[in-house]
Amino acid sequence: MDAGSPFIDFAGQVSPSRGLDVRWIHGSPSAKHNTDPDIQVHAYDEHTYILRQNMAIDYEAPFLFLLFGNARAVLIDTGATASPEFFPLRRVVDELIDGWLTRNPRQGYHLLVLHTHPHGDHIAGDGQFADRPRTTLVGADLATAWRYFGFDEDPTGVARVDLGGRVVECLATPGHHEAAVTFYDPWTGFLLTGDTVYPGRLYVQDRSAFARTIDRLIEFSARRPVTHVLGCHIEMTTEPGVDYPVRTTYQPDEPPLQMTTAHLHEIRAALEETGARPGRHAFPSFVIWPAE
Repeated sequence: MDAGSPFIDFAGQVSPSRGLDVRWIHGSPSAKHNTDPDIQVHAYDEHTYILRQNMAIDYEAPFLFLLFGNARAVLIDTGATASPEFFPLRRVVDELIDGWLTRNPRQGYHLLVLHTHPHGDHIAGDGQFADRPRTTLVGADLATAWRYFGFDEDPTGVARVDLGGRVVECLATPGHHEAAVTFYDPWTGFLLTGDTVYPGRLYVQDRSAFARTIDRLIEFSARRPVTHVLGCHIEMTTEPGVDYPVRTTYQPDEPPLQMTTAHLHEIRAALEETGARPGRHAFPSFVIWPAE
């Protein structure tokens, strides 16, 4: 950061807690009538953006997160579609960074690309950033991600990614996937849980690891102010316990994306209740779905 740029004190203050009363784009009854943008951009505050991919492009409709610090921004996940023609993620991110730098001038500003886990609907857009200047793209696979965060040496540690005064805490949270990572942003109080916790089908790859992860998130959250627990999908309907079918491309009756730390306790209780019983287990705000 050049000496003349204003320093934003992310550590000395926190973003005012805000609600997330957002009407997310949720698909269309037919592609012909789809008028939603390819990517919906919601500014939570002037330094924090939540993006959602259009269901008309991919039914997964994942959420992505862009956080700005004094020295660099981090993009968490890159969506479900590789082609910039159909999913112009880099263009949208570049526009957001250019706008932020217009308001907060800096030289040599960097972009870091990280992931919640390596499933295809979270890494497909990686190639759009492969040749971007001043960009570090960290692979989502277990070996690469664990080495970057230091989890290869201490899987129970808390890694800290400094964006320039805005320090994001990172935890290894396997269970949905062996390489899953959860991010905590003290500035907003966001707990970004990827596909581990969200209003939808919680696919459990490793039940024991998943239970340990939920326990860890409960303990971690008890010692930090968490405003919103934010996963990467919405799959439930507004009717408790009822989810949209897989591959649905129109979800007009979605619940909010945001969950609370109370839901972590509900998930833990659901794991105790269902035990090792096979099959799908529906609860009001999520479905426990053991991976095949």
